[in-house]
Amino acid sequence: MPRFSIIAAMLIVGWTAPTLAQTAPITVEQAWARATPGTVTTGGAYMTLVDHGTSADRLVGVATPVAGKAELHVMSEDNGIMKMRPVDTIAVEPGKPTVLKPGGYHVMLIDLKQPLKEGDSFPMTLTFEKAGTIQVTVKVEKPGAMGPMPSTSPAMPGMKM
Repeated sequence: MPRFSIIAAMLIVGWTAPTLAQTAPITVEQAWARATPGTVTTGGAYMTLVDHGTSADRLVGVATPVAGKAELHVMSEDNGIMKMRPVDTIAVEPGKPTVLKPGGYHVMLIDLKQPLKEGDSFPMTLTFEKAGTIQVTVKVEKPGAMGPMPSTSPAMPGMKM
């Protein structure tokens, strides 16, 4: 290989290495779901999305092997009546955590293949418009939980617990 090519390759690696070493533009914190009673075939998953980048992104899809279908949903109040509806996307703004929680935005798990049991966990794939896909582990909390229990387990890449 000519000397010029080696120098050029070293310069390219030197310029791109800091970019490759950056953290993921979006991290997922405290992904959790509620345990479901035996015959219930729907559930919800919740988490906090944090955009560490400089431009907004959008969560555009979600998938998990524990359900026949997973959808993005939102709960809202209309004249004192709570309503739930699917949404195509959930906006994620830089520096402003997007919280998916009971009574607000969440992931609806439809046609659960088996009940979600407290203490178990399951994989979920989140798809973002710009950041691509992020794999997370969702921890199952007790029925009726309103948030995740503190965890001492190590976080997976791209997520914080």
